[in-house]
Amino acid sequence: MYTAHRKKIVSTDKAPKAIGPYSQAISTENLIFTAGQVGLDPATMELVEGGVEAQTRQALTNLKHVLESADSGLNFVLKTTVFLQDMGDFAKMNSVYAEFFPESPPARSTVQVAGLPKGASVEIECVALLNPTRGD
Repeated sequence: MYTAHRKKIVSTDKAPKAIGPYSQAISTENLIFTAGQVGLDPATMELVEGGVEAQTRQALTNLKHVLESADSGLNFVLKTTVFLQDMGDFAKMNSVYAEFFPESPPARSTVQVAGLPKGASVEIECVALLNPTRGD
């Protein structure tokens, strides 16, 4: 039997606003699907300086804020997808990424792409569980 599922748009001012016709994330009964985050500073909407490492740190911080606004968090992430402008930056990205997922890291795919929004070096998206103890 089919049951209608709730679809909720997730939005926070602590992460960059969408720069196109999409939502920062969508949540359902128990999952959250995020849009890709690049290393944009939400206050200026400009890429942070410092190359792929700084952009990776900012992208993951932005994801953290999006997840937290939906009553989730990095500890609930099941899967990430990392898009790199240059696969030669993999080790630098991976080093910063490991800081955000020190234990029980999620499944991950990493691919090189021809281009990213605003000329970013890295973009990261994820699928996470909503906190099972949240109060709806």
